[in-house]
Amino acid sequence: MEDYKQTLILLVSTPIYIILIGLEMIISAVHNKHIYTKKDTLTNIYLTGLNLLLEIAIRSFAIFFLTLFFQVKIFSINNPYLYWIVLLILQDFTFYFIHRIDHTCRLFWAVHVTHHSSEKFNLTTGFRSSVFQPLYRFVYFIPIALIGFKPLDILFMYSVTQIYGIVVHTQYIHKLGFLEYFMVTPSHHRVHHASNLIFLDKNMGMVFIIWDKLFGTFTSEDDLKGEHIRYGLTKNLEYPHHPVDVVFHEWKSIADDLKKNVPLRTKLQYIFMPPGWSHDGSRKTTKQLQEELYKTKN
Repeated sequence: MEDYKQTLILLVSTPIYIILIGLEMIISAVHNKHIYTKKDTLTNIYLTGLNLLLEIAIRSFAIFFLTLFFQVKIFSINNPYLYWIVLLILQDFTFYFIHRIDHTCRLFWAVHVTHHSSEKFNLTTGFRSSVFQPLYRFVYFIPIALIGFKPLDILFMYSVTQIYGIVVHTQYIHKLGFLEYFMVTPSHHRVHHASNLIFLDKNMGMVFIIWDKLFGTFTSEDDLKGEHIRYGLTKNLEYPHHPVDVVFHEWKSIADDLKKNVPLRTKLQYIFMPPGWSHDGSRKTTKQLQEELYKTKN
């Protein structure tokens, strides 16, 4: 049976995206801000297209896989309001967990890095997808299915939270008052996309910022203290719009490291340690660089 919920999401979200992106483009042009470029926007569309095709291809298997665990569920929530509220919280926490691994394990960073590769930050950046993530993302949802949530509902909630996750990719909303305390806001997410050292690997939530505050990955945009936010990677791509390089550049870098004359354990570390790790100290991880920065300031 066709999943009407996904169709509903498309019908609701598509006009929202079109209107908001159109408005942001107009405002950017009127104020001569240049936050959009044709090549960057087309690259974002290209990446989300690849991601969507893979999402469609893997969807039936993901549902089948999660159904296996749902059939041995631990318990059920009968109250529909409580059901959807708990599902939202669990799904958002799971996203935080996935996202944190994406930033701290080089293998998964090689997938996720495409989302951070743009030097622009606008609403279309939200569509700059981690192309291969659909291949494994559903595995993280196993605990939610075991608790007693239907696979279709899990995937539906992920799609809903993605709508919110996309619309926070904007420079035109400064602060959102009391929402800053517990929701991911554009201010919080600008931090996440910044390449300034103090902002690296921060603010990884999709809907709720409380996970970052609980687990020590929160930083306020105000902590930059006057320094200009730089978007993109710490070392931006030489060919940022190349259709192959934008997806596979980190995989190529991993392959180069695996060619080094080092023991097997070291080769595995180049795959699974955080991005920037090196056996000889020639490169450094975000944590190492931030610790050096803090020592310098103190």
